Amino acid sequence: MSLDLSSYFSGFFSGDFFGAVYLIATILFIFGLKGLSSPRTAAAGNGFAMLGMGLAIVATLIHPDIKSYTWIWSGLILGGLIGTTIALRIHMTEMPQLVAILHSFVGLSAVLISLGTYFTHQGSIDVGHQALLAWELSMGSAIGAITFSGSVIAFGKLQGLMSSNPLVFKGQHLLNLTLGVSIFVFCGIFAGSFEFSPLLILTLISLILGFLLILPIGGADMPVVVSMLNSYSGWAAAATGFTMGNYLLIATGALVGSSGAILSYIMCKAMNRSFISVILGGFGGAAADGSSAPAASGKKFKSSAAEDVAYMLENSSKVIIVPGYGMAVAQAQHAVKELYQTLCKKGVEVKFAIHPVAGRMPGHMNVLLAESDIPYDCVFELEDINGEFATTDVSLIIGANDVVNPAAKTNKSSPLYGMPILDAYKSKQVFVNKRSMKPGYAGVDNDLFYYENCSLVFGDAKACVESIVKAIHES
Repeated sequence: MSLDLSSYFSGFFSGDFFGAVYLIATILFIFGLKGLSSPRTAAAGNGFAMLGMGLAIVATLIHPDIKSYTWIWSGLILGGLIGTTIALRIHMTEMPQLVAILHSFVGLSAVLISLGTYFTHQGSIDVGHQALLAWELSMGSAIGAITFSGSVIAFGKLQGLMSSNPLVFKGQHLLNLTLGVSIFVFCGIFAGSFEFSPLLILTLISLILGFLLILPIGGADMPVVVSMLNSYSGWAAAATGFTMGNYLLIATGALVGSSGAILSYIMCKAMNRSFISVILGGFGGAAADGSSAPAASGKKFKSSAAEDVAYMLENSSKVIIVPGYGMAVAQAQHAVKELYQTLCKKGVEVKFAIHPVAGRMPGHMNVLLAESDIPYDCVFELEDINGEFATTDVSLIIGANDVVNPAAKTNKSSPLYGMPILDAYKSKQVFVNKRSMKPGYAGVDNDLFYYENCSLVFGDAKACVESIVKAIHES
């Protein structure tokens, strides 16, 4: 026996009430997105978004259209347990792939809802509304399927289950175009016949297209891919909202879709990448040739101990720290905060330089630095700090690689070519903390390692930074 709350509340609340609550929730989501645009207001933004989602869930649960809560409670409890377990165990370094796989869930749900709606309405809908419903179902299923399969590939690349190198082949763009046109053709066939086979075929084609759109995108562009898939998941949710007649789902899906598209465009512009190129699966791109492969074995580099770095840092007047994925892996952000405080006490000016795609997803480094309570006014984006490297005594690069690689400016055969980098190489002295000479996520050897003013400090980021702090205290 299920607890039928809907029948209890149906006498108290009208459709206008639910519309008003959904409108308030949408406004709170907008405030949430606005808050997330700055580290200073991010916590408040999260609060607004959580409040909006809470209102939306409660309003949906008491809606008169809900006839039974058995499956709803089961889904809420099971999903809550799984989500809580993942949230408690996940590390910051694993957040990008977690986001990618969550996007796949949104896409899969859109597909399942479209298919389920078809079966529940088959034979019971009048001809006048059949074509409209068919287009809603086909669009929801197509967008959802592309989001699902594309997100699975992104997860595989981020998790290291498959190579991060772009997979390109002759005729791939013509194949993608053919598949895209085929999807619309079968959408039209489905709208005219309302039979299951066209819907199934267009869904399968969309799944294949999702794979083919993400496979050609290399590791250097994965942060943009994560943002783009976020946009896709939003449009999939909006399409599902039309199918279900849920205005809140339409509005929130559109918010997520449009904000994700805007973020993707901003990141593409910051990386000097073509927005259309990324959307179409690296259209116009080509696989990197052998000249961009790691070549460390034939080059000479210098290495330094933590004591050497400590001496240079404490005798500098200006230091810029460049955090990267290696800092996230080692969870070294709190050690970096201690280094920052130690140098500030000695009168050294310390700033942090953040590249738009440092880490594996947008804002990855900003979140880590905020977690360790590093002041926001010391953290600068690429365009705001790049001009200062030439007047900097020491640049300390902690676990970053591709975002400081001069090959992006000098090597036209490199997959990084054209991407703006942090000009750390212009500093008087550069120290790079790395575990080994292994190249970065893009699989490209870093020319900076062989510059005269650069020295490598090998080891775990957290242990190295702690050793540097200890050496400063003991000097």
